[in-house]
Amino acid sequence: MDISRTEQRILHLMAQGGRIEIIRDDDRKIENVSCFTRDGWLYPGVDLDLFRRLKRLKAIKSSGGQPYRITERGLKLVRSQLDNR
Repeated sequence: MDISRTEQRILHLMAQGGRIEIIRDDDRKIENVSCFTRDGWLYPGVDLDLFRRLKRLKAIKSSGGQPYRITERGLKLVRSQLDNR
């Protein structure tokens, strides 16, 4: 399955230890999505649409109220590169 360049970039970041955190409003709807690198830096360019696409592909998953992390399927979707750093 082909994924877009933006999705590929985010999955590479998450494969290196990044995470996606969401903020919900009072009605439990997702209000804001933030992506952090493994070093704790905020990574720009992640919006609600991209988050939903990655979730629909089952490339990311949250368990027990923790931030979203990459799944085994997400790791398979990431095309390998010579240097992931």
